[in-house]
Amino acid sequence: MSLPSQPSSPSSPSLPPYIRSHERGFGLHLKVVPNASRSRVVGVLGDRLKIAVAAPAESGKANAAVCQLLAATLGISPSQVAISAGLSRPQKTATITGMALMAAVAVLPSA
Repeated sequence: MSLPSQPSSPSSPSLPPYIRSHERGFGLHLKVVPNASRSRVVGVLGDRLKIAVAAPAESGKANAAVCQLLAATLGISPSQVAISAGLSRPQKTATITGMALMAAVAVLPSA
C-alpha cells in the first residue's frame, strides 16, 4: 500500500518556510519588530523569519535597518536587499539579488 502523494509546494522541501525562490533572486518573508534593544535575526516564527531592529518604525528607518541587517548577515551589499512588500507593516518581504540561494540557506536559521 502506497502513501498518498504530498501536494507540491511553491518552494523546495529543503528550504526553510520563509524563503521563496523566484526569477530575480529569492524572497524572505519577515516578521519585523522595531524599537528593539538591539538589531538581530531572532529566528523562525511560523512561516516567517523574525527580525528585531533597534530603529523606530518611522520614515522608513526600520526598513533601512532591516536591509542593513540582512546584508550584513548574508555578507552582501545593502543594495542587493530591498523591501518588496509590506513597507508599512510588520509582515514584510525582502528580495535578495545577486546571491546564491543555497549560500543564504547555509547562513540563515532553518527552524
